[in-house]
Amino acid sequence: MSALANVIELPVRQDFEGRESIEHDLVLALATADDLASGLDAVVRRIRRDSGATRAEWWAKDEDGVFELVAVAGTARGRCQSLPFGPAGVFVLHGAPLGPQVESVLSSLAPIIRRREAEERLARTTIQLAQRNEALEDFAALVAHELKTPLATALVADDPSRSVEDAMFLVDTLLQVSRSGSSDETFASVTECLEHAVDDLHLEIEVTADVATMLPLAPAALRVILRNLLSNAVAAGAEHVQVTATRSSFSWCVLVDDDGVGLAAVDRYDAGSGLGLSLCRRIAARFGGALELSARPSGGTRATLTFTEALA
Repeated sequence: MSALANVIELPVRQDFEGRESIEHDLVLALATADDLASGLDAVVRRIRRDSGATRAEWWAKDEDGVFELVAVAGTARGRCQSLPFGPAGVFVLHGAPLGPQVESVLSSLAPIIRRREAEERLARTTIQLAQRNEALEDFAALVAHELKTPLATALVADDPSRSVEDAMFLVDTLLQVSRSGSSDETFASVTECLEHAVDDLHLEIEVTADVATMLPLAPAALRVILRNLLSNAVAAGAEHVQVTATRSSFSWCVLVDDDGVGLAAVDRYDAGSGLGLSLCRRIAARFGGALELSARPSGGTRATLTFTEALA
């Protein structure tokens, strides 16, 4: 934190009045704020205004122990001084001295800041654990769903080695999917993932493609989704599948069109109406995407996989 390291300690000279009223207001603001960041924003704005300072800042350590600016009000003019509060962070004031009453007010806020920070850290950890548990559940369900075919083939094959190898490869792929998430900055080649999916399934139906684009998700995840969509087409009795990928200004889209029996014949569209589609939707959602099925006017089914780019 180079900017904070250059702060100059100044002697205490003066302070604003109404300490008890300010302390009450700021304790209430911190305790009732939606999150710690908005509470600290209220703190620095109030102290900057009442102290006559040109700028007030609150610095806190991130999870890596590096100081970052989390709340600021005003424009830096004049000399400045800092007031550290240990784990709660560091307060910096520009253009006005930190008097004893200001220090007293901030000291009374430090325990509340530490408590709110601990609560939010616990909440983040809880969410992360829930996401990991969901990923493990997805993995278990995917394994059960995806391994049925190669393991069933291995049971009746004269030489089961190929089917067992396929099953082990699927386990590795599904592990990659379960460990992937929206925080991973990665893109998948639709062309490569489609080729792998076709090879995985040893398809005998005709698959044509226009997929010269990338999608914002892990390659293993896209491979599993395409595998299931192609399996859906096979289950629907399709003889031809057309895969098209497009990129617009703010979105990515993959269309998988088949000429099978369509959605109306539920008894023939087993894969699409069961576990496979549900899991693929959850995988897509983990990367901010959506997967939907619709009937084609000419017959058959269209699967639409869409990702929308977040606007800054």
